[in-house]
Amino acid sequence: MEKYGKDLVNSVMERAEAICRDLHTHNQIKMERVVGSGDAKDVICGAVQKLKADTLVMGSHGYGFFKRALLGSVSDHCAKHAKCPVVIVKRT
Repeated sequence: MEKYGKDLVNSVMERAEAICRDLHTHNQIKMERVVGSGDAKDVICGAVQKLKADTLVMGSHGYGFFKRALLGSVSDHCAKHAKCPVVIVKRT
């Protein structure tokens, strides 16, 4: 299970880094790779504060009202508690 988690993190980070590399050639975007463990909303908000991030960009599963009410929403929590502007990208 731990290996699966690491493989998943690496896959997601590689895709994100590729996107940022493409953007970096045209703009001055600084990206830092941070991997944490624990409750996602707390880890993300903690990393934002520690890194003094200018902006947090994150995705959303696009859950409906009832599913979000039952499961909670990491992106909603971060939008309310992160110490920087948050951009939530809707799943297509």
